[in-house]
Amino acid sequence: MDASYGGPVSAIQVMARGLKTQGVGVDVVSVCEPEKRLLGLGQSWVEKDGFRLLELSLTCRSYRYSKPLERWFSSRAGNYDVVHVHGVFNHPGLLGRRWAVGHGLPLIVRPFGVLNQWSMENRRAWLKQAFFRIIERPSIDAASILHFTSQDEAADVARLQLKAEPVVIPLGLDLGPYEVLPPKELFTERFPQTASGPVILFLSRIDVKKGLEVLLPAFQQVLGKFPDATLVVAGDGAPALVQSLQNQARALGIEPRVVWTGFLQGELKLAAMNATTVYCLPSRSENFGMALLEAMSAGLPCVSTPHVALAAEAGNASAVKLAALTPTELAGALVEILQDEVRRGELSRLARSYAVQHHSMQSVGVRLRQLYDRLVS
Repeated sequence: MDASYGGPVSAIQVMARGLKTQGVGVDVVSVCEPEKRLLGLGQSWVEKDGFRLLELSLTCRSYRYSKPLERWFSSRAGNYDVVHVHGVFNHPGLLGRRWAVGHGLPLIVRPFGVLNQWSMENRRAWLKQAFFRIIERPSIDAASILHFTSQDEAADVARLQLKAEPVVIPLGLDLGPYEVLPPKELFTERFPQTASGPVILFLSRIDVKKGLEVLLPAFQQVLGKFPDATLVVAGDGAPALVQSLQNQARALGIEPRVVWTGFLQGELKLAAMNATTVYCLPSRSENFGMALLEAMSAGLPCVSTPHVALAAEAGNASAVKLAALTPTELAGALVEILQDEVRRGELSRLARSYAVQHHSMQSVGVRLRQLYDRLVS
């Protein structure tokens, strides 16, 4: 539940809080590195934002293995109505699925993009496919429901011919903090380069699938039209990857115009959005796109690719500008928006409206409650 893991974590918190509004009691059981505990040491439940949270220590990072979680499951009776497991290809997910099946409880599995073809073929493909066939698939096939967050994700995973019923319930967001953003000066005083000229924001976890190595040469082209523009890269990732991207910016000659902020959260993240002219998420594969939803909720004009499920759906409603994942196409979309104030205003209004209409915390809570009721009955 460490916020630095991005969308999957914030999605779970919103689901839990949304379910609370529908009269559902929620326990979240998680693992973490001891130094990253959110709520202090100890093996006890803690109340957090309307749900109970139990954090158990990792034994080792590989496969997110946790001996304390094994002990917790082995001593726990099946006194829940529904088990909703978030994630595959990790020890907690495997334990949760096997525990639910062993106690005859309705099981929902949300793979959050890990079963998508891109992830299966671009991240230790041979090991992942063998492990899926032998270890993961049997417990996933025992689930009642596969919870997808977009039609694109459901269609992608259909190739695996899993047995569980697919259900699409999109992710939501607590829209309250995005209604009135904190002053942009909270961000610009810390990063003075962003105080003048247009600002392009990439705010997401830094990962190979995010397309940053394409956005950098695209930004180089943008500077040809807007030499005072700044690209803000807000997020962290593997140090070797971050260093490689910074080296690329240096080689492209754009290093002075790129600001690397590291991971942002809270008021500083919201202030960064307030200082932004255009948001860009150029990912190769996203089963949803929580960072994009945050930007839309803040009323930012957004550029993204059709490979981001939320972007593809919002693009059909003209709420997001879609661009192919090439430097020229991304640059063209960014320049089009930067040079047209009316277009920026239109995208801002449509983005916020789309987020409010389709992705509120309450609407997600209602749909999850309906699904849980159906499984229990």
